Amino acid sequence: MLQGGNAGKPMLALWSVPRSRSTAFFRVMGERGDLGVVHEPFSYLAEFGRCEVGGREVATEDELMAALRDLNQERRVFFKDTTDERYPGVVADQDFLARDAVHTFLIRHPKKTIASYHALNPDVRLHQIGFEAVHELYEAVREATGRAPMVIDGDRFAERPEATVKAYCEAAGLAYDAEALTWNSGERGEWAPSARWHRDASVSSGVHTRENAYAIDVESDERLAGYLRHHLPFYEKLLAEALPAQL
Repeated sequence: MLQGGNAGKPMLALWSVPRSRSTAFFRVMGERGDLGVVHEPFSYLAEFGRCEVGGREVATEDELMAALRDLNQERRVFFKDTTDERYPGVVADQDFLARDAVHTFLIRHPKKTIASYHALNPDVRLHQIGFEAVHELYEAVREATGRAPMVIDGDRFAERPEATVKAYCEAAGLAYDAEALTWNSGERGEWAPSARWHRDASVSSGVHTRENAYAIDVESDERLAGYLRHHLPFYEKLLAEALPAQL
């Protein structure tokens, strides 16, 4: 386990489409010991109308970004969030996009994410699949910084976790910690409000490639096939920017 030395550096933001192995990535970052990890604060804010960051309750995106900035002065922050919703406050904040955080994007084929999301919430709506919103954030970061941010494919991460995490750490200015790739199974307190969405991560003890079987076929279902058609172009644009498979 690593200790300290990162306070005051830009925080680390992982923006993920839902059901793309982001909780496993969060778990790796949490196991390191040298980061203050924050779990889905923007999602919690959107769903519950408030969230807590570093013991401070916030009720708007501006308040949330301010709380993350303050916490980052004490200990370098890593937060991961999902794009079930759009975050207009983040898109509009040029400092948060370009100066205060290093942004990375995690994706997975929408056919898989749709099936997984539907299994947990059959009433899932089109925008909640998240690719349009994550692409908007990606473009906002690229425009604000003048460079393409890192994109990680969730399945490649599962297949080659060591190489993927090494590449991420190098880009983020972190020391690589091989021990963080394994852990004792069990829930983490950070994801208690959304624990049912993280059951696979809770019972795991490391990054794995196991695929769940789902009763529904996305392409055969009229509604879900429409979701796939809508989100696939955004996925393909981001996949073209993703870390190469041979890492």
